[in-house]
Amino acid sequence: MNAPVAESARPVGVFVGLATLDVIHRVAAAPTSNQKITSRMQFVAAGGPAANAAVTFAALGGTAVLVTALGDDPVAALVKADLAAFGVQVIDAAEGTDRSVPVSAVTVIESTGDRSVVSADAVTSDAAPPVQLEDSIAGADVVLVDGHHPLIACAAAEHAAARVTTVVVDAGRWKPVMGELIPLATDMVCSADFRVPGAADTDATAAALVGSGVHTVVTTHGGDPVRWWSEEVSGSVDVEPVTVVDTVGAGDAFHGAYAYYSTQGCTVPERIHRSAHVAALRCSVVGPRTWLRTLSTNGPEGGNGEY
Repeated sequence: MNAPVAESARPVGVFVGLATLDVIHRVAAAPTSNQKITSRMQFVAAGGPAANAAVTFAALGGTAVLVTALGDDPVAALVKADLAAFGVQVIDAAEGTDRSVPVSAVTVIESTGDRSVVSADAVTSDAAPPVQLEDSIAGADVVLVDGHHPLIACAAAEHAAARVTTVVVDAGRWKPVMGELIPLATDMVCSADFRVPGAADTDATAAALVGSGVHTVVTTHGGDPVRWWSEEVSGSVDVEPVTVVDTVGAGDAFHGAYAYYSTQGCTVPERIHRSAHVAALRCSVVGPRTWLRTLSTNGPEGGNGEY
């Protein structure tokens, strides 16, 4: 077993964005119209891009702080309890309010691990930045924003940029706030479906982002190679093959790992390689939290994040 990491040696990541309550059902096949089916397994856990990334960052050995807006209803209490159990400190910008927490209905097909999700989000949230946000950013080694709770996201990115702190933007899809976040981002980690307005494909999107001043652009393509552009150099990193049984939160796991490895002196290809390993591990284990047991406090398979 690895020796515990001293608290002062742990990188600090601040994750700004969405937290949900995920209700996940594993089924043999998706239901048809007006059909009721029985799930083979079910799980309830906190979800959302920033929340899942924070959980991964903490599991790898970092100190993870999630800035979100939950409020005081019973669903919020469930989300906070789950995140606390996995080492994530929550700063709730909606504390003391009766804000409604988004609940995600997630269906996972057993045979493929593919998932479908129905949920509310917080793209148009009017939640204001919490008073302790600037102090939290001041102590961070990396800040990740997912584009939800846009007022908080912009404030966090501005504070981080002023301190020349790494700002990672989780770019799963275009959101209105992206136009404000891109000039503040050091790293954009994009899905293959992400497009800036007017871009026809991933190459055009990457070129537009680099042209806007983003230092590093990464685009994931599921099980296909991850492509990257950084400092006039580009390349791709192969993704290890695994038997996929559950893809819920796999992209979020990649983002959380990328944030962690950005604090470890890794080159861009090294960050991607290690993050892809973490995401592949996520896809190979059933359930939203069980896979974390295979991550030691120092990274996948121990050894200060090496494997």
